[in-house]
Amino acid sequence: MQLVIEHLSKHFDKKEVLRDIDFTFEEGKIYGLLGRNGAGKTTLFNCLNQDIPTNGGSFYFQQDGARREVTSKDIGYVLSTPVVPEFLTGREFLKFFLEINADSIPHPKSIDNYFDTMHIAPDDREKLLKDYSHGMKNKMQMLVNIIAQPELLLLDEPMTALDVVVAEEMKELLRTLKEGRITIFSTHILDLALDLCDEIILLHHGVLEVVEKASLDSRDFKEKIIAALREED
Repeated sequence: MQLVIEHLSKHFDKKEVLRDIDFTFEEGKIYGLLGRNGAGKTTLFNCLNQDIPTNGGSFYFQQDGARREVTSKDIGYVLSTPVVPEFLTGREFLKFFLEINADSIPHPKSIDNYFDTMHIAPDDREKLLKDYSHGMKNKMQMLVNIIAQPELLLLDEPMTALDVVVAEEMKELLRTLKEGRITIFSTHILDLALDLCDEIILLHHGVLEVVEKASLDSRDFKEKIIAALREED
């Protein structure tokens, strides 16, 4: 399966954010979408998630030569600032999510099994979500997207505010989940992208560009990326 983007553009008034983007994402890979703050990473995600209209172009799934539309059910979107119903406990939220999506979740597990997957302690499962830390809320947001098993997973800088332990847990989880889906991981942190992602893509001047990962430890490799990002100034 592939996600194909053709001539995608988006502007706000006179500011052109995305410029005639053409790109193909492959199933089974984690793509690091690297760009400076304000480069348009979130705008691209919002276009793919159909939260905002594009000004041109299209995108679709392609498999075995056949095209099909990308729908909201195909997409999981994890925001940098997690949005959860804070008046529910962790267990209540997960129970509610499982119940309303019962027809679309293949092979559901027990609630505690899901909590165990995210390393959420038993005591925390009964707390109100409003009392969760940023990292814990992020885990819950990630968890419901994992349960839904989307074909396209958009991660908008989900690790920026996480501590070292939680960030490592999240990275390992994403590595185990990449098969069978397309994962696009947005970040402005170069070393994080190099550590986690199979492919690195730069978003600068409104276009996407692949940066070859021929040598992850090469100083020239890092300098090439940094030089490209500096061009935004």
